[in-house]
Amino acid sequence: MLSCDICGETVTSEPDMKAHLLVVHMENEVICPFCKLSGVSYDEMCFHIETAHFEQNILERNFKRINMVQYGTSDDRDNTLPCRMDVNASIRSACASNHLKSSTQSLTKDGTLKHEAFYSENFTESEKSGEKQSGLTEIKGSIYETMYSLPECPFCGKIEECSQNMETHVKTKHANLLDTPLEDCDQQLYDCPMCGLVCTNYHILQEHVDLHLEESNFLQGMDRVQCASDLELAQQLQQEEDKQRLSEESRQEKEEFKKLQRQYGLDNSGGYKQQQLRNMEREVNRGRMLPSEFHRRKADMMESLAIGIDDGKTKTSGIIEALHRYYQNTATDVRRVWLSTVVDHYHSSLGDKGWGCGYRNFQMLLSSLLQNDVYDDCLRGMSIPCIPKIQSMIEDAWKEGFDPQGACQLNNRLQGTKAWIGACEVYTLLTSLRVKCRIVDFHKSTGPLGTHPRLFEWILNYYSSEREGSPKVVCTSKPPIYLQHQGHSRTVVGIEERKNRTLCLLIFDPGCPSQEMQKLLKPEIEASSLKQLRKSAGNLKHKQYQIVAIEGILSPEEKIARKQASQVFTAEKIP
Repeated sequence: MLSCDICGETVTSEPDMKAHLLVVHMENEVICPFCKLSGVSYDEMCFHIETAHFEQNILERNFKRINMVQYGTSDDRDNTLPCRMDVNASIRSACASNHLKSSTQSLTKDGTLKHEAFYSENFTESEKSGEKQSGLTEIKGSIYETMYSLPECPFCGKIEECSQNMETHVKTKHANLLDTPLEDCDQQLYDCPMCGLVCTNYHILQEHVDLHLEESNFLQGMDRVQCASDLELAQQLQQEEDKQRLSEESRQEKEEFKKLQRQYGLDNSGGYKQQQLRNMEREVNRGRMLPSEFHRRKADMMESLAIGIDDGKTKTSGIIEALHRYYQNTATDVRRVWLSTVVDHYHSSLGDKGWGCGYRNFQMLLSSLLQNDVYDDCLRGMSIPCIPKIQSMIEDAWKEGFDPQGACQLNNRLQGTKAWIGACEVYTLLTSLRVKCRIVDFHKSTGPLGTHPRLFEWILNYYSSEREGSPKVVCTSKPPIYLQHQGHSRTVVGIEERKNRTLCLLIFDPGCPSQEMQKLLKPEIEASSLKQLRKSAGNLKHKQYQIVAIEGILSPEEKIARKQASQVFTAEKIP
């Protein structure tokens, strides 16, 4: 440690001292620390301090040397135990304030040569004796006896003659209050089994261990509370997640159900009448229909709905006769053809576009039956009903007890809706009219690439009882067949066998407008016009097909039997 001769500042190395001198004393104004002399150079200030303040300078240096001895900074002093250092620190902390105060006052007030002589004498004697340790002890004792007051115990207030006695007093009388127990103490010590703390009293140890146990129990209780809280939180989160998932599934189900309702016309958006009016208004707005035409059609529609009879504006008649002439005179690639009885074609209008195919196919079937004398008994006085009237007739059949399952699926209501109907509803309506029919289900493909050759064979057998020896064109007495697949239905009016032995169905599609169907009425039918009628096996690849085939009329007893059978109605399946 180096001390500045000018201001007494202590630094650890020569570079630090040079920096201190440069910053504090060379760059700034040099001032005497004892008399505040200034305005002189560094060398002049050093000479001034050595000559004018020699006593104060020597006294300050000796005091620093005494502190080094007292606090154990000498190289020759033995290392002490940590407990001894702690005791010395406690004694010094209790006594240092009084000692330093009195010494500082004596130094600053007297400023005489009394202390200088005292320090000089003691250091001179210690150098002459040649025993460094004993000299230091004498110096220390002299200083404490001369400059410091008697040490006082910081624990009990007892006063000892010197610091060594005070240190011994604290170690023996107050060992239990020290951080580290004394190694040479004969008192029994107790180690804490949980944290290793050393106690001098068994009761203190017991209280200390009880605190450990209480803390452990408290932490365990907190852990149990935390676990219970975590479990409740996890259960709550799981319940919220399940609730959210169920809510999302319910929302998706509702949306899917609404889509199905819209798809099948059960969304309460109105029926035939409402759609007809909306579409006609849209045509007027787009300039495709004059307002006068709108009002004329509206009046015709209201009249048709009032009497329940179709206005015939979507009907095309005479096609079967035209086909007979074509196959008889023109078709050279056909080996044989079978045609149903006379049937009129009905196509969808603005009021049922997108959902009315089932109703239009029923109108085609009924048009054929009304022109067949066999069915006069059960259909006497009937005309082709309009679509709302057909809906009303199906509801009446449900009320009689036919097909309760189908009625339940459609909420026992068709009028005022755009609900689709299929093979079951057509079968129910025909049966309620005492028309004998059956449903045949082709529930899976029976040919390569998803084709249904068994369907073609069944229809061929339906129309023909003999395949050999018959004329090329056979006009049978069999009514047309209702053909249903997913999303659409059509009417089979015949079947042709080509010269390569392949079969093609002749089909009336309600989606084909009357303008196209009327092309078949020309004297010379073009082969391209027949493409919309001819359907080969490669054109019918839906997964499943159902047909409704008419076989005659029912007696009143057979009608009742069919009604009872419809309680557990099942379609005939063709493997």
